[in-house]
Amino acid sequence: MREWRYTKKIKMLIYFLFVIGFVLLIKGADLLVDGSASIAKRLNISNIVIGLTIVAFGTSAPEFIVNFFASLNGNTDIAIGNILGSNIANILLILGISAIVYPLVTQKNTVWKEIPLSLLAIIVVGVMANDAFIDGSSTSALTRIDGIILLCFFAIFMFYTFGIAKVVGDENQGDEIKDLGYWKSSLYIIGGLIGLVVGGKWIVDGAVEIATIFGISQSLIGLTVVAVGTSLPELATSAIAAYKKQTDIAIGNVVGSNIFNLFWILGFSALVRPLPFSLDSNSDILMTIFASALLFIIMFIGKKHVIEKWQGIVMVVLYFTYIVFLILTK
Repeated sequence: MREWRYTKKIKMLIYFLFVIGFVLLIKGADLLVDGSASIAKRLNISNIVIGLTIVAFGTSAPEFIVNFFASLNGNTDIAIGNILGSNIANILLILGISAIVYPLVTQKNTVWKEIPLSLLAIIVVGVMANDAFIDGSSTSALTRIDGIILLCFFAIFMFYTFGIAKVVGDENQGDEIKDLGYWKSSLYIIGGLIGLVVGGKWIVDGAVEIATIFGISQSLIGLTVVAVGTSLPELATSAIAAYKKQTDIAIGNVVGSNIFNLFWILGFSALVRPLPFSLDSNSDILMTIFASALLFIIMFIGKKHVIEKWQGIVMVVLYFTYIVFLILTK
């Protein structure tokens, strides 16, 4: 009886730390962005450069930290599931909710360059991860060489992004960056890093334990709970931007995040440790390709270059249908 109570307390502690891990992760990313942006502003770095570097990397920090620990510990199903699940959630759930809040008008560059690039990114990852299917190898994996190639693609994307920045300038770059002073900014950065590291570790450890306790795959946990949890910064940013009718920010944030996830985070994860790839995950890659292609097609259905409210509802329904499919099949 005493042993049963002890085991129950351990399980409750794991669930508690798992939830708190998300709180620390999201708050840590927020503090890191605020502190870093404040110091960058004091150093006379322009808003657009801060937005493209500090803010962009900051909103992707939760996925990055979770994947770093998952790769380091050899929990590759969580690492791959987190990225694929986040990208699917970003498009179908987050953009769907944002479009329900307010129809999303999309810029021409996003339609013809960034959305196709996000589609290309997942196709490239799908090809890299299918050695066994393509050339008959005994195993499939995202190797360190694959990781380097993905990071090279990321460097090209950043070069393209800075090219746009020179044209756009600093107008309409969102909220004014707060000047917190060097000491407070430094404390924010240190606190943010601690929150990210501790929160990320608790999430990965908790996800592994929960999968073991309930007898479900780590891939399912990564694709659902972990993926949605690490996508909360994108959800908050896009939903608030849609509410403020800054629709180009809402959709640009999601598409940019998806490209970051595949090229930067998955590339770095493979560099830390090669990621063995199960052929069962091809269904998730196909779903990510479908979601990315659907986003492009929607741009030409109904109002051109606009995600309307009814389309947002369809996207959210598709997302929850996919979740049900995962629960029944994983």
